[in-house]
Amino acid sequence: MTTPVLGVRRLNRATLARQLLLERSTMDPVAALEHLLGLQSQTAQSWYTALWSRLDRFDAAAFGAQLENRSVVRIAAMRGTVHALSARDAIELRPLVQPVIERGTVGSHGRRWAGLDVAAVTEAARRILEAAPLTWADLGARLRGGWPDFDADALAQVARCYLPLVQTPPRGVWGKSGLAKHTTLEAWLGESVASQPSLAAMALRYFAAFGPATVMDLQAWCGLTRLGEVIDALRPRLRVFRSDSGRELFDLPDAPLPPDDAPAPPRFLPDYDNVLLSFADRTRLGAYDLFGLSGSANGVLPGWVLVDGFLRATWRIERPGAARVADSGAPAVLTVTALDRLSRAERTAVEREGSALARFVAGDSAPHQVRLVQAG
Repeated sequence: MTTPVLGVRRLNRATLARQLLLERSTMDPVAALEHLLGLQSQTAQSWYTALWSRLDRFDAAAFGAQLENRSVVRIAAMRGTVHALSARDAIELRPLVQPVIERGTVGSHGRRWAGLDVAAVTEAARRILEAAPLTWADLGARLRGGWPDFDADALAQVARCYLPLVQTPPRGVWGKSGLAKHTTLEAWLGESVASQPSLAAMALRYFAAFGPATVMDLQAWCGLTRLGEVIDALRPRLRVFRSDSGRELFDLPDAPLPPDDAPAPPRFLPDYDNVLLSFADRTRLGAYDLFGLSGSANGVLPGWVLVDGFLRATWRIERPGAARVADSGAPAVLTVTALDRLSRAERTAVEREGSALARFVAGDSAPHQVRLVQAG
């Protein structure tokens, strides 16, 4: 039987549907977080925009409280980056990506550990952090008391490498700030990480949230390698397609596949939205180089705007003369930079959605304005 072929637009609409970006969902925010397999949240506040763009009547303050009551945690996970995960998913997913975190950390810092008793440092760090959350600098200073011949940062990186560490509130809570302090996942939740987590279950959930997708896409999302055998074992449970370029795509049999002309309203995404970072081949959302579009020498990313489902603009919001958007004072200015020509109807829709975003970020009662400019 001939394998069905899915073009770029059909893949685009399927991905938007799975990602709750075709229509805002009434799903509970924690349930949505689990459906999405977490949200990259290395920037402490911007990731809330990901849920605002996906959920109807999203209450950021109420969701931020989930970090404080420990229903949601921020922890290094997929790709070794900080993710917001439900407590349940942190327990299940964090041990699966431990090889990713070890590979990245050992690659960056392993030479600094020559002659170090890494196991002893790991256990010392566990005891220290379970007594009280600390910053990396404070942890390193404490560890250096036992290993004075080693750099404090190198010692702290041992803990980052080998312990599942949560960033504790108030950092990451909507409208609040705080230093990045860490404790162990077990101490924070009172429960150990899963002893037998399932790669197969993780893969099936990935296809539910991001499919149809290739094995390479799955690996790009999580950072693990050699997952072909996992997918081969799952083949009897999967539907198989091919892309325009001939790549094999896997999906759940009953997952939605909207038509390629399904309406896709403008959606504003945060700097590190997973939908833009979870595919080896990103053409289903546009062929731009994200880091090339950062417009910043240090690679700080802007927010992104999907128009007709594709990446066609960037956005930044600022309040002149104020340190934070939420501060009182001058109007919040949301600048949208179009990467190609938008039609009049598209511009109107982008400006309308941008105005709603500015109200969300700056507060409903705060003054704001939207500027739409052309790149170049």
